[in-house]
Amino acid sequence: MTRSEQEAPKTPRLRRELGLVGLAAAGIGSMVGAGINIVPFALQRSVPGIGEYVLPAYLLAAIPAILAALCYAMLGSAMPRAGGSYVYASRAIGPYTGFLASFSQWFGLCIAIGVVSYVIPPFLRDTARAAQWQELAVTLDHRGVRLGLALGFLWTFVLVNLRGVKAVTRTLVPLVVLVFLCSGLVVITGFSHSADEYRALISARGEQAMLAGVSGDFWRVVPPAAAVLFSSFIGFDVIAQAGGEAKDPSRTLPLAIGLAIGTVGLFYFAFTGAVYRAVPWQYVAAASASGDVTAPGLLTPLVSPAVGVLMMSGAALALIKDLPGMLLGVSRLCFAWAEDGVFPRAMASVDATHGTPRTALFTSATLSTLGILGGHFAGDFFLGVDILVTAMLVNFVIMACAVLRLPAHNPALARDVRVLRARWAQVAVAVAALVGLGALLVVHSWRDLTATVPGWYARSTLVWLVVMAIGTVIYLRETRALAARGSDLRAITSVLPAE
Repeated sequence: MTRSEQEAPKTPRLRRELGLVGLAAAGIGSMVGAGINIVPFALQRSVPGIGEYVLPAYLLAAIPAILAALCYAMLGSAMPRAGGSYVYASRAIGPYTGFLASFSQWFGLCIAIGVVSYVIPPFLRDTARAAQWQELAVTLDHRGVRLGLALGFLWTFVLVNLRGVKAVTRTLVPLVVLVFLCSGLVVITGFSHSADEYRALISARGEQAMLAGVSGDFWRVVPPAAAVLFSSFIGFDVIAQAGGEAKDPSRTLPLAIGLAIGTVGLFYFAFTGAVYRAVPWQYVAAASASGDVTAPGLLTPLVSPAVGVLMMSGAALALIKDLPGMLLGVSRLCFAWAEDGVFPRAMASVDATHGTPRTALFTSATLSTLGILGGHFAGDFFLGVDILVTAMLVNFVIMACAVLRLPAHNPALARDVRVLRARWAQVAVAVAALVGLGALLVVHSWRDLTATVPGWYARSTLVWLVVMAIGTVIYLRETRALAARGSDLRAITSVLPAE
């Protein structure tokens, strides 16, 4: 190397500063939030007739989620780079497939970040009510205040992410600990009270009519409910997106994914089971039909005001701590596209001081801002949840295909897989994942396309298709420009991105 080459300034790169704890916290922090405190109870409205079958639907959703996590773990152990899903599919199948999978994921998660930001203020409002701060609760219920707070939370964590992955970890770990401590009160409360006690409270309020209702046919309601509840398990993929910043990634990425999905899955069953043990599902269904319901809000009549405040605070923290990890993940997808040249090159710029992809982060946060505004003007966040489910099911289906295709398309990388090294085991998991995830995608799309909605824009499947068409236009424009510069995209995606 010449002296001039030695003295030339190096292009800033991402830094491998995330250990196992930080990676697991990012995954857990992106999973335990709206998915546990709202979705299992709002499900009574979105899938009428689910009734007493919420836990079986959760179990049905957990099986393909675990299989998808295993696919991610296998691919992550062999290809530990930023932008996980894009790198996996582009190196195992082809660049456009990789872009399609990850663009779908990026859009769905950015919208989900907006949804999470928008539902934080109602939790703060309910916390104020539990503390009997009525004037503050009224203020927080104002639409303008809700919008301002949602935007404030989002862009505060954009600033945290700009400080680098160490700042994200320092923020996430204590929040995750606090959330589990406060959410533990929900579990204890639910299992220490009976549904008969709750029925007595309802009767004392003269609301016996809210206890009417019967569950629907099991096989008609459980599969579509499982497709919605699948959104609760989305988040472990954030770990894969941070693959370029993980220490000893071939070991820590699979371990972190396993810790996240295992810990959160067990917690989900305990949490949801506790609430439905204490609160009759008929009451949940009636309450959700007239407004938003939350786990702490349902249980506060059974506890003291102080415990109610702690439970509501834990739910608010659970939503708030979703944001830093999710922003970390979506920004690394943009970064990975730009690194390969299939997205505007500016997305690959990295801050020299903190090692953060600034432009990619701001672009992702801008789309999340549109998600907040959409929820604000539409008056409902469930379309965002449906879009997320559609996008992520497509992504996970492609990840299962990537496991099947990798040895034939890129045998050198296939030899680096460190999870389930036996090929027969890899194939068995990938095929099972493909069948389970594909079935959920079909059920979810059918429910979406046959539902009564005000217009095409309220169908998550059609919105997803429009966004994918826009992404394809960007991809074609950038890849043509790449070819004009003499670069070979197939050659670029035949090896892993540089460290």
